[in-house]
Amino acid sequence: MSLTHVSLTRFLIEEGRSGRVNPDLRLLLEVVARACKSISVAVGKGALGGVLGDAGSGNVQGEAQKKLDVLSNEILLEANAWGGHLAACASEEMEHCFPIPDAYPRGNFLLLFDPLDGSSNIDVNASVGTIFSVLHCPDGVTTPQDADFLQPGRDQVAAGYCIYGPSTMLVLTLGHGTHAFTLDREQGSFVLTRRDLTIPEDTQEFAVNASNQRHWEPPMQAWVAELLAGKTGPRGKDFNMRWIAAMVADVHRILTRGGIFSYPIDAKCRDKGGRLRLMYETNPMAMLVEQAGGAASTGRERMLDVQPTTLHQRVPVFLGSRNEVEQAVRHHQVHDASVS
Repeated sequence: MSLTHVSLTRFLIEEGRSGRVNPDLRLLLEVVARACKSISVAVGKGALGGVLGDAGSGNVQGEAQKKLDVLSNEILLEANAWGGHLAACASEEMEHCFPIPDAYPRGNFLLLFDPLDGSSNIDVNASVGTIFSVLHCPDGVTTPQDADFLQPGRDQVAAGYCIYGPSTMLVLTLGHGTHAFTLDREQGSFVLTRRDLTIPEDTQEFAVNASNQRHWEPPMQAWVAELLAGKTGPRGKDFNMRWIAAMVADVHRILTRGGIFSYPIDAKCRDKGGRLRLMYETNPMAMLVEQAGGAASTGRERMLDVQPTTLHQRVPVFLGSRNEVEQAVRHHQVHDASVS
């Protein structure tokens, strides 16, 4: 099929005819896409819209919220409250889940989202994004609680993100490949621009916050030392380092041309279990990456096999080109075997 004028709606309808998406999930994803378009407009206005700077509040993580964090969260909650496709939402910005109000019909899906990933980039006009994950609501549950969201990533029905950069793009998986849609601002619709994204198995690029190096565990130190040694080291090739400080932007680069993204556990975040949130960030990204032929791990376990214990659980993450993820995991295995 030609990619010409294949809108997100048409794509989802055709996936439905193939039995890959039911009507309620299709409508839910269209609502999420519409909310992302609204967020894109707000991000695009920047200082003209009065949305830059701190909101003067903190989220459940104890982090200072940006004005756009709060606005994006409100847009997603309002857009999804009345459609009848959801039983409840959960947001990185809220301590507990948000059941659909009694005034509206409830559906059979649960939606999790990071409304604005990389919000520290907002005030410097760098790329930010929205990450989302869809789960089935457990059978027999009419009023979902936090515990009903605690499903491993392999149970996700769909996952995706929207990146607000020079162009606004929606990257989506329904469990049958990872596909990219670009927002046509004149038409107001997302148009399929890349079908079946594929991450190369090998790479010479890695993304990591090197300022934390002194806090890393020995296996992380050993792995990155190999990369930095370049042609004269054991890997026999030079590597480039890239770091945008927004997971959406770093993962989008990897889905586009390969690479590996890592945010390991270290002395600064050991008491929290890691830096990034399992339910809102690493699980949906892991599903997208695996569906594009890549791999995702905590360094010691496949990301999508991690059993969540809390709604805001944090984990270490290595994801991207399969062979490089395996190298990082190997270093952890060797280290753990040496100290056991």
